[in-house]
Order: sequence, then structure tokens, then C-alpha cells
Amino acid sequence: MDRRSFFKKAAVTGAGAAAATVLAAPAIAQTNPKITWRLTSSFPKSLDTIYGGAEDIAKHVAAATDGNFTIQPFAAGEIVPGLQAADAVSAGTVEMCHTCSYYYVGKDPTFAIGTAIPFGLNARLTNSWFYEGNGNKLLNEFYAKHGLYGMIAGNTGAQMGGWFRKEINTVDDFKGVKMRIAGLAGRVVEKLGVVPQQIAGGDIYPALEKGTIDAAEWVGPYDDHKLGFYKVAKYYYYPAFWEGGPVIHAFTNLEKWNALPKSYQAALTDACAFANTSMMAKYDAKNPTAIKQIVSQGTTLRPFSQQILEACYNASQEVYKDISSKNADFKKIYDDQVAFKKEGYLWMQLSEYTFDTFMMIQQRNGKL
Repeated sequence: MDRRSFFKKAAVTGAGAAAATVLAAPAIAQTNPKITWRLTSSFPKSLDTIYGGAEDIAKHVAAATDGNFTIQPFAAGEIVPGLQAADAVSAGTVEMCHTCSYYYVGKDPTFAIGTAIPFGLNARLTNSWFYEGNGNKLLNEFYAKHGLYGMIAGNTGAQMGGWFRKEINTVDDFKGVKMRIAGLAGRVVEKLGVVPQQIAGGDIYPALEKGTIDAAEWVGPYDDHKLGFYKVAKYYYYPAFWEGGPVIHAFTNLEKWNALPKSYQAALTDACAFANTSMMAKYDAKNPTAIKQIVSQGTTLRPFSQQILEACYNASQEVYKDISSKNADFKKIYDDQVAFKKEGYLWMQLSEYTFDTFMMIQQRNGKL
């Protein structure tokens, strides 16, 4: 081969390689586009555990996409009030939010099931129902009607029953009590005489301090201590029978979700799963210390009586029967969860309950 022929072929080959390089760059850019979303939280930044779920999502998405998909979290009130987060996503004001589904029961009581309902599932069974049962599928069919796509992105574990200015020894003691309480729990305790109030987390303390409300529930020892409720209410009750394993959801605008590249959808899904696991771990690590602090500062810790729990359970069944008779979406999802719950607790009474009960006895006897 002469030199002239060689260089001619080399030039053609080089041009082809250059063309391939030019073509490859746009192809890569199309599959990894630069996308920026805003996420509005329903929680204040001071609550590092629950607000931190949004930060975890943003960090993990950015890391998984080499910074091409960025999500900027905003605390409650910075863009919209905390209880309007999902409304802002539905309207397209923001692309995403981190909130509790049951804040929107005023639109449809079915929203409550997405977070927790009285005498529903504990945290373990909640995860199982969403990830391995029909929970995620059925609820997203419902959320789609509101322009939303939901992923579970946090869980607090069983919560506390709340702070009261007076003792609650009998069902009659509930009568006339103005209580901040979320979701369908308000409709249940209303049957016992409570006057339910829906108030965002950051507004609870001043309402309790001023006497606008007589009682309030939020999450549990760590958050409740940070919010200072022990300063304005003496009695701290347990458990929150309405929140055995409450979910915090990441909602995205449905159209925006469908427009994401599949790789970005996967990254966001995985980030939400991390936030879900991490939040539960944080609360389990921080609540034991916080409950000791609360008691040492003069709080009276009390369990709800068996009479009260039974009365509330019976009231909840009346509420579910009434809603199911009028709301097909609620009935479909509620019935599925109940069937899952029956099987789940059949197993858990043999495994978790037996093991935990034995270990708690050892703890009480000072043997751990």
C-alpha cells in the first residue's frame, strides 16, 4: 500500500471516528438530561429526622445520576404551607413533595390509608403490604386520580398517644377535649366526644400553650421533646392506636414522573426506599434517650386504659363501615389491607410478639 492510499484511508477512518464521537455525545445527553426539581416538605427543618427524609432523597438521587438529576428540598412554609404540599404537586406548582397522605382526608378519606388508620398495620407489616402486597399498586391507582404518583419514603414506627393537659382515665374524660389529631383518627375519637383539630406540626406548640387546644399528638419522644410539648402539657399517653406504622410519602406530579427517563425513575425509587429505612432507624435510635429526658423533666407517662382502647376500636369499625358504604376506592383498599393484616398478625404473634415479650421481661428484670 502506497503512502498516499494509506493516508487517504486513515483520514476516512478518523473522520468516521470523529463523527461517531459527535453522535455519541448527544445520545448520552438524551439519556442523562439535566433536570432540576423542587420538593416541598410538610415539615420544619428543626425536625431533622422527618424533614431529613427529603434531604436523604435529594442526596441519593444526585449521587446516583452524577448530579444530572437534582432535587431541591424546601421546608414547610417556604413555598406553600405544610398541609398544602400535595396540592402544590397536583397543581404543578412544584414537581414533588414529602408529606403524609392522611393530611388530605378532607378531599377523600381514602388518603388516610396511605399513611395509617386507627388499628391498622405496624411498621413491619406496613412495609410488607406496600412492597410485597397490593398497597403500593392500589394506592397509586387512587393517587393517579389526583395527578399524583406516590412512593413510601419514611416511617416513624408506632407513635405516642399525645400530650394532654388533664388525665384521661375513662372514655368520658375525652368529652369536650380539643385535640390536634390527624387523619381518620379524628373521626374515631370524635365519636367519644373529642373535638378534632388539623394543625401543622410547627403550629402545635403555640396552640397548646395558648389553650387553643387541650391536647395534641405529633410523633414520638424525639420530635415531641424538640418541639417542647412537655413544657405546656403534663400528661403523655401511649400508644397512638391510630398510627402503628405511619408512612411518610414522596409524591411526584404524575405527568412529571412519567416524563422522567427510566434510569431516573429507578434512582428516585431507590432513594425513597433508603429514606424509608433510614428514618425508622433514626427514630429507633433516638427515641429511647428522648423518653428518659421527657420523664426526667416532670412529664407523667401513662398508658391508655383497656377500656379506652376497646371503645376506640369499636368506634373505628363503625367509621370504616360507614365510609366503605359510600366510597368504593376506600372499601377496595381497606378490605385488601384488612385481609393482609389478618394473615400478618397470625404470623407475628408467633414470631415477633413472643420474642419481644420475652426480651422485654428480661429488660424489666435488669438482665439485659
